[in-house]
Amino acid sequence: MNTGSDSSAHPATEAAPLITVMTVDDHPLFREGIASVIEDEADMRLLAEATSGREAIQRYRELRPDVTLMDIQMPDMNGIDATMAIRRDFPNARIVVLTTYEGDVLAQRAIKAGAVGYLLKSMLRKELLATVRNVHAGRRCIPAAVASGMAAHWHVDALSKRELEVLQLVAGGQSNKRIGVLLAISEETVKVHMKSILAKLAASDRTHAVTLAIERGILDLRACGTVGVI
Repeated sequence: MNTGSDSSAHPATEAAPLITVMTVDDHPLFREGIASVIEDEADMRLLAEATSGREAIQRYRELRPDVTLMDIQMPDMNGIDATMAIRRDFPNARIVVLTTYEGDVLAQRAIKAGAVGYLLKSMLRKELLATVRNVHAGRRCIPAAVASGMAAHWHVDALSKRELEVLQLVAGGQSNKRIGVLLAISEETVKVHMKSILAKLAASDRTHAVTLAIERGILDLRACGTVGVI
């Protein structure tokens, strides 16, 4: 029987089950990057990859990974909706959402959907492994920059559905008159909505409002110029 110091230096390393991970992202190079980070870790195994929210739901049902790394912005179904669907059927699912922006609104939506972690893609090389281990251990992981952004805007009034529609069209370069035509409201009503938007976002003008809304994850750049939000 071996009672030497090796076993205490690496307690239960050999006996501990591997942390299984699934990545969900529509960009193959990004998935390859995550795979390269995980492959050298003795306590982790990349179990599966998915390229859309719908595929993620299917793969999760089949494989039940310990930790899922879920991109937010994807075609077919976004990561927040996919997270919500998975958590509805599997309340103990440990999902970390990945995004490019420090948008506090996106963070709030992800957490409300059931995500237990929120990771900026720019932080993956430094924070990915620690995040996976912490989440697997039952802890929540939210970057300080995201948490501070959420706290700073926690009590700010949310934009109404109509205000979001107006701001989306402003981001698409539409004039007040054109926005009124598209939304079947008067130009004066559009101006009233814009005044409210500027106040709620603490923005100095229309351009500033759009910039702040994109940074905070309120607007989706891909949808600008159309009615509707993420």
